[in-house]
Amino acid sequence: MRDHVGLSDTFASRRYFRKFEGIMRHMLHVAAVKQAEGHLDAREVEILTRYALKLNHTFKALGLKYLLVGRETGRFFGSLTMDNRDSGFPVAEEVMTMANDAQQAAGHLENMASVEGLKDQMVQTILGDRIIPTKLQFSLSQRLYYEELARGDLFWVQNDPQAQWLGNVTEGRRRFRLHWACYDSQVNLPVIYMMELEDTGRVGLPKDPRRWPEVQAHLSAQALGGLKLLTIAKGFDEDFDDLHPKRLRRFHLGPMYSHAFTQQAGPLRAVLAEAKAPEGQDWAMVWTEEELLSDRVIEQRAGWFSTVEREVFALDPFGAAGPDLGATRQERSIILPQRVFQVLEEKRPAGFGQVRKFVVGPKGRVLQY
Repeated sequence: MRDHVGLSDTFASRRYFRKFEGIMRHMLHVAAVKQAEGHLDAREVEILTRYALKLNHTFKALGLKYLLVGRETGRFFGSLTMDNRDSGFPVAEEVMTMANDAQQAAGHLENMASVEGLKDQMVQTILGDRIIPTKLQFSLSQRLYYEELARGDLFWVQNDPQAQWLGNVTEGRRRFRLHWACYDSQVNLPVIYMMELEDTGRVGLPKDPRRWPEVQAHLSAQALGGLKLLTIAKGFDEDFDDLHPKRLRRFHLGPMYSHAFTQQAGPLRAVLAEAKAPEGQDWAMVWTEEELLSDRVIEQRAGWFSTVEREVFALDPFGAAGPDLGATRQERSIILPQRVFQVLEEKRPAGFGQVRKFVVGPKGRVLQY
């Protein structure tokens, strides 16, 4: 596709992964700022941190896989494919391929020379043949790639729901927070979901061998960025009579903008071009949070002699998208280095007045403006 490009230059590929490693660190600082202002609690920050670390491990693995891209390695290995027009992230197919590689990592490692053995061969090649051991360097990079996959804790295309017990509301009514994530293949962006619900089932949800697999499958199938939160929550509420969703949130991580790597349209492209920021500071990262809250509960007849609870969700009639947003509120934030922020403030492009800005200082400190 024309909006997907391969990073076939060794140094460009390494700069790209270093950039993401730094951005993920800054996102954790943003989460800490939101916790300090009471917008996130400690457990929610822990969840976001866990997914950010998984993304970091994924980018680290991909960086090792393509460490020798553009060099003569004796075999064609391709290059990282990224979405340079919409998301700025690697395309979802890269994560899918990595998942397949992870299933076979143990077999690859068993048939590969050890790290120490490859390093010894490299030294012998340098001293004996007086050439750069590119093919051995490639073998070492692939060994390290499979070792990273074998460690696990990576961000996959589908990251199954997990549950946290938040306490009992009353006897027989428990409160849980579910969280799950996906790498949305439609937009090539990681998306994180959190749902707080009340459980009136006989057995607590995570210990229920019947309901828990059904809930996991249901939520994973609904993890599509194109679906409104209202659609997801209402479908869940109607499919599970003893589970009552009270709050649903979705965090879109990205797009990532970079004058060196992406070609997105819009004012940020001009801001980055004018900033002429040095390597490592030529970027801006968007973070969008959507939230849907239950407004009240109504009773609906279920059969002849029983009723079930159904949630009525609160929509924001005064937001920019009105009720069509399908959420109670939506908040956009942007994380960007200080130099890029200064140009953004000078140009003041339309549409950024209501966007929260988190600015990364020269020493990595994040401040909100």
